[in-house]
Amino acid sequence: MSTKMEFQEVFDQLKAILIPYSTKLTLVMNTKGTLQLEGAYSEKWKRSLFFGSVQVKKNYVSFYLMPVYMYPGLLKGISPALKKRMQGKSCFNFKQPEPDLFAELTRLTKSGFDRFMAEEYS
Repeated sequence: MSTKMEFQEVFDQLKAILIPYSTKLTLVMNTKGTLQLEGAYSEKWKRSLFFGSVQVKKNYVSFYLMPVYMYPGLLKGISPALKKRMQGKSCFNFKQPEPDLFAELTRLTKSGFDRFMAEEYS
């Protein structure tokens, strides 16, 4: 069974995927167990748009990536192993560090960010 220390390691590694985007997005929350990013105000949607988050939960660490919900085509070609980690349409859950899946999630996050910025703020 995973320990709190393992969850913190997972959180730190997933946070490292999102934190580079905090220079272009709004850092809404940055605590020991939660990181949340939003886009700027969108004229199209008349509000700030949620981009992504990492949260330590009771039984796993969740990585939320809203662009995959907004643009489902981003999920074409993801590995079956990453797909298996999905819960719902924009959440990926992990109990331990998974370097290969985190590398894939890093690429997916970059694609999602590029699309998010191009579509919502152009």
